[in-house]
Amino acid sequence: MCNYLYMTTNLQIDNNLIEEALELGEQRTKRAVVEEALREYVQRCKQLKILELFGTIEYDEEYDYKSQRQRT
Repeated sequence: MCNYLYMTTNLQIDNNLIEEALELGEQRTKRAVVEEALREYVQRCKQLKILELFGTIEYDEEYDYKSQRQRT
């Protein structure tokens, strides 16, 4: 079975933008260009959410992480 669900969608996208992306990227089809752009967009959004956490997580300054590495 396939793990992916596909949705047929009609989009009006600037053809010059798609052609430029095809020239610059490794993708061979318009669909591949759009899918790669969406993957990058999702990844970037996730990264921004992680950056929002910066400075909000408390940690113990006296925690000795090296003690966890000791072999028995």
